[in-house]
Amino acid sequence: MPQIYARHTSHARPVAPQARRRGPLAVRGGIAAAAAALATAVGLLTAPAAQAAPPDPIAVSTARTYLSELTVQAEGSTSGYSRDKFPHWIIQSGTCDTREVVLKRDGTDVTTNASCAATAGTWKSAYDDATWTAASDVDIDHVVPLAEAWKSGASGWTTDQRQAFANDLTRPQLIAVTDNVNQSKGDRDPAQWLPPSASYHCTYARMYIQVKHYYELSVDSAEKTALRDVLNDEC
Repeated sequence: MPQIYARHTSHARPVAPQARRRGPLAVRGGIAAAAAALATAVGLLTAPAAQAAPPDPIAVSTARTYLSELTVQAEGSTSGYSRDKFPHWIIQSGTCDTREVVLKRDGTDVTTNASCAATAGTWKSAYDDATWTAASDVDIDHVVPLAEAWKSGASGWTTDQRQAFANDLTRPQLIAVTDNVNQSKGDRDPAQWLPPSASYHCTYARMYIQVKHYYELSVDSAEKTALRDVLNDEC
């Protein structure tokens, strides 16, 4: 069983009761209003726990097809690369930026404050099967790293295109994982790094291939071989 760590708690402030006597309908309405006011007062926005994962990746058969369609060529240079050329995290809705949206999507019973920062919740990292109860222990990983994308074709994109890639919530490009596991991955491709949890290799490869295919990014020969081996041996 993975250890579960907790570091933070939050407490709600009471809402003052209504002073006037009212009829049954008004009382029921007052209760609903009071509940809404309480949530607003402390900014407790609870995310649904239905998904708790990135969008489902493509099927194995589709991944094999997509992999065969990727351009194979030597990686480009990192010359000129900077994470600042992939603006993130951008505001997605209200005060919620991409990181906070992914934390709510990938977590369970996540609550946020008025600024949309996660204040409580549980996150299971698919990369290493660790479970966390503090958002500070969780990073949002770019499945296809930004530097890898730069070397595979993104160096020729516009800033707007790179921003869309770095904040993509539609494809399985972003995932909440243990922070130090994400940091150990760095900008390495699947020929150099796969998640510590072998049971996630197949899912990871399908995610990676889907993103590379959608954005028409190239792969080098070692990268393609590693992805093909995962599809053949671990899916």
